[in-house]
Amino acid sequence: MKIAVIGSKGLPPRQGGIEHHCAEIYPRIANWGHQVKVFARSSYSQLPWHARYSYEGIQVANLPSLRYRGLDALCNAALAAILASGQSFDIIHFHALGPALFSWVPRLLSLESRVVVTCHGLDWQRSKWGNLSSQLIRAGERTAVSCAHEIGVVSEDLQRYFKATYSCPTTCISNAPASYLNSDPDFTFGYSQGLTPGRYILFLGRLVPEKRPDLLIQAFHQSRPAGWRLVLAGATSDTSDYCKQLQRLAGANPDIHFCGELRGKRLAEIVRGAGLFVLPSELEGLPLALLEAMREGVPALASDIPVHRQLLGNDRGLLFTTGHVNNCAAALNWAIQNPDALKFMAVRAQHHIQMHHSWDRIAADWLTVYERLLGLPKTAVAISS
Repeated sequence: MKIAVIGSKGLPPRQGGIEHHCAEIYPRIANWGHQVKVFARSSYSQLPWHARYSYEGIQVANLPSLRYRGLDALCNAALAAILASGQSFDIIHFHALGPALFSWVPRLLSLESRVVVTCHGLDWQRSKWGNLSSQLIRAGERTAVSCAHEIGVVSEDLQRYFKATYSCPTTCISNAPASYLNSDPDFTFGYSQGLTPGRYILFLGRLVPEKRPDLLIQAFHQSRPAGWRLVLAGATSDTSDYCKQLQRLAGANPDIHFCGELRGKRLAEIVRGAGLFVLPSELEGLPLALLEAMREGVPALASDIPVHRQLLGNDRGLLFTTGHVNNCAAALNWAIQNPDALKFMAVRAQHHIQMHHSWDRIAADWLTVYERLLGLPKTAVAISS
């Protein structure tokens, strides 16, 4: 079958959960004998807009970019939807609600194609978007409900949302952790940053308001754990003013360290060396960074939003009251004072990820969805344990 992918910035993945998601599932589907084309943004790949190249068996087609926040994604999706509608794809798969605003295009222009939309999160709730952008993304959500042959979601909470809001059935297919490279066993980069293995708290993710790194900084100031540091690893996402606020909030505290966006072996080293991973978000789809920490056996503490309860419930981690600095500070203190209990939780979390979050299984589940939509028999594929 021929599959078009719209909504990913491009490949290979750098920052971005959708990009990592696509980089995991589509090479597997291509390896199973199917043709996959990703319509990418030239602003992401830093290649000319007309560039065409292959990534692990996937065709990547760069499209022109507008370097304006919000407009780049929407214009890319609109152009990709038009181009895909004229290229005889069996499946046209939109990722995220903003690009789904143009899911009506293939329904109108490509009657043989089946249109799929994956909601990775309710992006219209994200604070970085202004009122107009939020309205457009919300319109994309409604368009998806009206036009898609299938809507996929990455968490049970999102599935409940579509059922309650639109009485719309969805297919819940989760995410899985990204694959890490081997890291330096001597912890060379970590030591260069003034860190000690097992003695720092790690926040990993985009530095954006809805992930609440500001709350974690305040909680760390309040808890003052002796001999521990707080590391914030992540890039901005059109949020430079907010990042300046975080720097001011950290002040002159020598135990708070911003190390920017990490990739490859350095990312693996810093995650594996953490004594505690903390994600204080108020909004998440299904956070890959948390899945990665759980897979690596790092104890986790997170806000008690539904998706975090789904992942860390049943003694797989700690939860604190969302948006509550004092409760977060108390949880930090408890975690640091109870290392044996935390190790027990981390082992349970690691086993849960191994059992329920496999990229092979996720790719196979999506292939089954595509085959069902096209009326094809289910393909038997090899799934690694």
